[in-house]
Amino acid sequence: MPAAYIPTQCAAVPLATLPAATTIAQPTPDIKEDPRLSTEDQLAVLDELVAVIEDVYVYPEALPGEWLAAVEAARSRIESGLATEASYDELRDLVFALGDEHSSFESPAEVAASEAELAGSIDYVGIGALILPLPEEGRVTVLSVFADSSAAYGGLEPHDSILAVDGLPIVENGVAHPERTRGPECSAVILTVQTPGQASREVTFVRARVTTPLPIDARLVPTSDGSRVAYIFVPTLFDQTIPRQVEQALQAFGPLDGLILDNRMNGGGSSTVTEPLLGFFTKGIVGHFVSRDPERPLEAIANPIHNSQDVPMVVLVAEDTVSYGEIFSGVLQDTGRARVVGQTTLGNVEALHGYGFQDGSRVWIAEEVFDPLNSNADWEIQGIVPEIEVIADWSTFTFETDPAIAAALDLLAR
Repeated sequence: MPAAYIPTQCAAVPLATLPAATTIAQPTPDIKEDPRLSTEDQLAVLDELVAVIEDVYVYPEALPGEWLAAVEAARSRIESGLATEASYDELRDLVFALGDEHSSFESPAEVAASEAELAGSIDYVGIGALILPLPEEGRVTVLSVFADSSAAYGGLEPHDSILAVDGLPIVENGVAHPERTRGPECSAVILTVQTPGQASREVTFVRARVTTPLPIDARLVPTSDGSRVAYIFVPTLFDQTIPRQVEQALQAFGPLDGLILDNRMNGGGSSTVTEPLLGFFTKGIVGHFVSRDPERPLEAIANPIHNSQDVPMVVLVAEDTVSYGEIFSGVLQDTGRARVVGQTTLGNVEALHGYGFQDGSRVWIAEEVFDPLNSNADWEIQGIVPEIEVIADWSTFTFETDPAIAAALDLLAR
């Protein structure tokens, strides 16, 4: 087994010898506890929640009948006496019962964690990889790797899988435990890793504190004719550093002959992230958000980086492309700015608006649906439909063997 990379801050520190990951490798930082609420305050938050939903929910026809009965049942349980966390579970269940699979409720502690994520304030101790649990496959897979991290120096790449941590399966009884890769700073961990198409291997990593934002993956794609085609993986639109990262990548690439934007694992996020990104590639009004109130336009303000406004583009999508990830991809297709490759998305294009309550909790409620400019397609029903269908699990290929990238290069005639 190759020697582990030792982070600078651990150079003079003896590596910790630790018990098994199940007992020591806890997620860091821990989410702070929610403040305790009296029954009276719990009921007040319930009333605030119900008032917001009745005022702005984009599907008011879903509220009468069963949902109002669920509200009264929750009220009765809260009045009978519930712990604070149990009352928050009641509110989560009420929002989930709306049935749009998009609206959500956050406790005060979860609000604080979300705000830190939006600001790009990553702060945890681990190996330095963004990973996706795949419990049904008995693994977690790597989406991207933080620069200058133990994962980067240890050779982890996107699409690699982690099968075990210190000899313990990372999935047990159908439950994934990615938190086992985390633990005390300067502690060593042995991961069983597998690159698609290769035998598994054991690699030792030294955990270190990670404080950089979620990374994009930006690189040039080898082409048969030597043309300059770039690939940019966008993991989220819920991190305000993403537009700047994409801008820096486009600046570094210079003028391009083609561009592939990978939104296959993009779980959506915020308009404040999406709109600047759109401005790199298109301009003008690209559609409208429709709510109970008059519609409002989505307008891209042109911000060309070299030839980013007219470079031939392909966008990659999959079932994990959600919310603003779908809107972003669909807009580029609908306006003729890009072609789309991959798997039809599930259709989840409501715009969420956040409403905070007196205790510090918050509801994200589906207040608008998106109406594209040209096709007037109902993306909520049909999703974003690719021009070329390519269905392949993320953990089954490498960057070099990615079938969606190959299809994109064919569309770009490269």
